[in-house]
Amino acid sequence: MQASADRTLTLSTLVEDLRRDGLLNDEDHSLAQSIRRGPDDTKLHPITMIARQGYKDARTQGKVLSEQVLVEWLAGRENMECYAIDPLEINVTAVTDVMSYAFSERHQILAVKVSKDEVVVACAEPHMKGWQPDLEHVTRRQIKRVLTSPSEISRYRVEFYQLANSVSKARSSSDGISSVQNLESMLELGKAKAPDANDEHIVNIVDWLLQYAFDQRASDIHLEPRRELTHVRFRIDGVLHNVYELPAAVGMAVIARVKSLGRMNIAEKRKPQDSRLKTKTPEGEEVELRLSTLPTAFGEKMVMRVFDPQMLMRSFSEMGFAKEDRRRWSEMTKNNHGIIFVTGPTGSGKTTTLYSTLRQLATSEVNVSTIEDPIEMVEPAFNQMQVNRQIDLTFASGVRALMRQDPDIIMVGEVRDLETAEIAVQAALTGHLVLSTLHTNDAPSAFTRLQELGLPSYLIRSSVIGVMAQRLVRTLCPHCKEKQDVDERAWKQLTAPWLVKTPPFIYGAKGCLECRGTGYMGRMGIYEVMPLTENLEPLIHESTDQQKLRQAAMKEGMHSLRLSGAHKVAAGMTTIAEVMRVAPATRLNNQG
Repeated sequence: MQASADRTLTLSTLVEDLRRDGLLNDEDHSLAQSIRRGPDDTKLHPITMIARQGYKDARTQGKVLSEQVLVEWLAGRENMECYAIDPLEINVTAVTDVMSYAFSERHQILAVKVSKDEVVVACAEPHMKGWQPDLEHVTRRQIKRVLTSPSEISRYRVEFYQLANSVSKARSSSDGISSVQNLESMLELGKAKAPDANDEHIVNIVDWLLQYAFDQRASDIHLEPRRELTHVRFRIDGVLHNVYELPAAVGMAVIARVKSLGRMNIAEKRKPQDSRLKTKTPEGEEVELRLSTLPTAFGEKMVMRVFDPQMLMRSFSEMGFAKEDRRRWSEMTKNNHGIIFVTGPTGSGKTTTLYSTLRQLATSEVNVSTIEDPIEMVEPAFNQMQVNRQIDLTFASGVRALMRQDPDIIMVGEVRDLETAEIAVQAALTGHLVLSTLHTNDAPSAFTRLQELGLPSYLIRSSVIGVMAQRLVRTLCPHCKEKQDVDERAWKQLTAPWLVKTPPFIYGAKGCLECRGTGYMGRMGIYEVMPLTENLEPLIHESTDQQKLRQAAMKEGMHSLRLSGAHKVAAGMTTIAEVMRVAPATRLNNQG
């Protein structure tokens, strides 16, 4: 009875239904009627075949009939939920346990969510239900069918089951191994050996992990050991997402594999280590990873920072510089001597700003040299040196060495002590342009920070060209951002006391498939550029008043970080909440 009710979608029926519902115009309808399957298309789903033709969506100008558009239309027609698979939301272990790969492939379905009472199953055939009673009987749970793109089902079926298979086989070779390394020891006799870092299953897991991170635009990959599990998390647009939970022994082997690839000491697990690794994305683009390990209670934690070489090629407008900020920054960096500081917390984009600036300054007429800890990205246009404390190569001694190398421009990774500050200022005063970073909340506080380090005020006044503070804000997804009314109170809090005219409307985050439901896609900078002008110099003395300095800088045209963010909110690039999240409130802001 059930089998007779089951029927698959056909190309001809879909084409006619699309024409009937107004998705295909007359011309495309005629072309669609003549679609024929080639020798390589025998297993292609009819939705995929239609999507590959690139027909225009007759309902909306500028839109094409992609697989997702077709699935959404079909879901509405069949009164089913349309489901987009987000791999970050999938519990791979749970969904691969409820059905075998063979069952999933045979019926062209994939479990996507498993709860105590229900299994959500993605399918691309709304009229094929013969498999449902069998699955309900085996799982003893209710089955909820959702409609999903056929190519998504095919792709993630292979990915999920391959990963689950590799983890399962790697785990089976290490059953019973205690993961506890440093905090406490546990002796278990007669157990199998831990999986080898070069085991093919571990190799597969590492390959999947890296490719998946590139695919998801992750900037950092975290491998965090716990007593029984190793948590895998990705940082995407500045926010961490849980990705997977590996068995503890498998996690240890994955970390050992990455350490081996990065030529780190695999046997040393008690000391932090740093290294780098170069690899390629599936598209063939080179990507550099910076590796860092840290001993924790349950073993080594590893963080892999992903550096995209394309970041160096970004223009200042792409980085979020407003026209006036760009002009001020260019004027500061055109000087042939003096020191410029970029300030902000870790992960605020200081390195990208410095590298992009140096790359533009590094012409054939000048010698650009850097000392970094560590070298973030290898760039052929610079002469780069790395701090090495084991041989007493510090920032200060490195700058001294660079001074004898006939440099024009020097980049010092960070000024964190008086010795480095003094030698950097000395380099600036002897005819070199020096760029460096400081960890302060805003631009004016950089001057008091230098004084706290012990640098005399007269040296600061005579050497510092200017300071730029920066933060990264998530940018709104262009595919789904929507107009919103302006919250007057929040707007005034953002722009006070120098009120910017309230815009008639702003854009807010909604969430769609493209941005993974977050409403945001990518990041850009907000900047506080403060050149040290003749009017500001007298305010820097032994008892510098930071608030007076800030007020004077604002009168000279400096925009605060929040004010810079407000302009981006008004331009529809980000949200008030996002700017408030990353930009510090100052006493002046709070007066409004």
